[in-house]
Amino acid sequence: MRALRRLHEAAVGLLLWRGTAAAARPAASEVLSQHLRQRGLPHWTSYCVKYSAVRNDQFGLSHFNWRVDGANYHVLRTGCFPFIKYHCSRAAPQDLALQNAAFTALKVLNAGIPTLLYGIGSWFFVSVTETVHTSHGPVTIYFLNKEDEGAMY
Repeated sequence: MRALRRLHEAAVGLLLWRGTAAAARPAASEVLSQHLRQRGLPHWTSYCVKYSAVRNDQFGLSHFNWRVDGANYHVLRTGCFPFIKYHCSRAAPQDLALQNAAFTALKVLNAGIPTLLYGIGSWFFVSVTETVHTSHGPVTIYFLNKEDEGAMY
């Protein structure tokens, strides 16, 4: 997994013409936590963040639990270049290891082509943005549609 991560980081770095500025960007996990906090720990949310705006510290995680201020979220996450896509639903902690492995295997088996197409399509349909405040400064996240505050679904 470590070799695959390095290969992925090198490919994304080349595509984004990135230098050594990775340390100046917040971790994707920080953006996730801060977004959930800014929204007041919503029941669900679904957003994209640009690869170029974050350090991809959650590489290899496709379906996992994420705790923020006592609330647990089931997070579905995928790289869909030029974005990382997150779908978060507040739920009780569960063992998601098997689902995480299955989703990751599917992405590897299909060479990421569907997720690339999803990313390109998302680029055209982004309709709402929001600024997330992090320890490394503001980060813009993108939504395919406006989320209703307090909505259960």
